[in-house]
Amino acid sequence: MPSTPAGGIGPATVNSIWTMAYRPSERIGKTSIRTGVPSSDRITDTAGAACRMLVGVGLGTAMLVVGGAADAALTDENLADCDLLLIALYPQATIDWMGAHADGIAPRTLVIDCCGTKRLVCEAAFPLAAAHGFTFVGGHPMAGVANTGFKYATAGMFKGASMLLVPPAFDDMALLDHVKELLAPAGFGRLTVVTAEQHDRVIAFTSQMAHLVSNAYMKSPVVGEHKGLSAGSYKDLTRVAWLDENLWTELFLENRDNLTRELDNFIAQVAAYRAALAADDGEQLKALLAEGRRLKEEVDRSNVS
Repeated sequence: MPSTPAGGIGPATVNSIWTMAYRPSERIGKTSIRTGVPSSDRITDTAGAACRMLVGVGLGTAMLVVGGAADAALTDENLADCDLLLIALYPQATIDWMGAHADGIAPRTLVIDCCGTKRLVCEAAFPLAAAHGFTFVGGHPMAGVANTGFKYATAGMFKGASMLLVPPAFDDMALLDHVKELLAPAGFGRLTVVTAEQHDRVIAFTSQMAHLVSNAYMKSPVVGEHKGLSAGSYKDLTRVAWLDENLWTELFLENRDNLTRELDNFIAQVAAYRAALAADDGEQLKALLAEGRRLKEEVDRSNVS
């Protein structure tokens, strides 16, 4: 009988977002993951045995298989063969997919999601995994590009980046070692273990506010006149304005308590700059600018290791 795609989420919900998994030719410990490498560049494990990568739940799966970027589609029949399942869907779609396929996930399979918020997914996934006998770890790779879709993937996208992890138990060192081993081929420079609450609180500042401010900044009435009058600062501030509004709407709303708190603080800070400008108060403006510069210097120095 033909294989049944491990899907159930239609094109209206999923747009170039992939549920990905791999199963090695040999047991875990000597494996690598192919992520966006050319079909002619076949990465193998340390023993020379090529990894098998399975892709499903998304548009264009057949094209990826034909093009050599993937070996096969992820199906209900081969789902249980996976040692590692990386779910790269929107948060609610991740929960829906796991709920629909939990019975087919093997006990030895490690499931890691890649969502940009963690509380909603982890609250649903931890009990689901426990009830069905497999292991789930919340994940968030801190790397990416402005464009959407597998065609924009690169082999070195995650090299040196941080991978945030929310494990079901923080004292299970064997599990964390296992996660580290499985993710090693992706080249992450750092694995950071956090709670779901800490993740969402901090990510509202480090990621979500950056996208929101960048997007709002583009709404200046003079934005169309920037050509020839802009340089690096404009490019740096507007890079993430080119976002997927469907994804970021979901992420923003799921983390609205943390994001509104950060936004309120930002509005208050900007209001102080505006007040100094309106009052022609150079001393106050200079003090505000110096404070921001000092904070940036302190943060950068503390991150040097």
